[in-house]
Amino acid sequence: FKLFLDLKLYDIPNTMADASEEIAKMGVDMFNIHTSAGRVAMQAVMQRLVKFENRPLVLAVTALTSFDEAGFEEIYEMPIAQKAEQFAKMSYEAGLDGVVCSAYESFDIKNVTNQNFITLTPGIRPFGESNQDQKRVADIGFAQKAKVDFIVVGRPIYKAKNPQEVVEKIIKEIR
Repeated sequence: FKLFLDLKLYDIPNTMADASEEIAKMGVDMFNIHTSAGRVAMQAVMQRLVKFENRPLVLAVTALTSFDEAGFEEIYEMPIAQKAEQFAKMSYEAGLDGVVCSAYESFDIKNVTNQNFITLTPGIRPFGESNQDQKRVADIGFAQKAKVDFIVVGRPIYKAKNPQEVVEKIIKEIR
């Protein structure tokens, strides 16, 4: 199996680079950092990982899916879609492999970066499950149309009475 370490690193550049190096030594396949840490921090992470022959994929979080428009603008003073594209461009230019975003931003992010720039989307509710604290959720069909590369289906699986059954239904839906 492949391992995605969802730590959302956010600190000064050297500390993020140190943490990234330790993560790479652990052999994980993918981990994430925050774009809000800035271009210099993202570049420091990628420069530190150059020495690893099989380095993990590094994705940057654009806007948490728990944000609605008002809550996001209160902090970033910009609409989610616009800021997510700006963060994605910065991540792409810093040499990252992709971003974490909602399915609603995925298509446009690929258009302003590169079609091979990875989008990973949390908040997937495959069969109409409750949003709970997530504000920007989507189903599998929407994620596929938005060219999402990786979907994250958390609570609908781990809170299910029969998680294996849910996973099997998701696999059928994806195919």
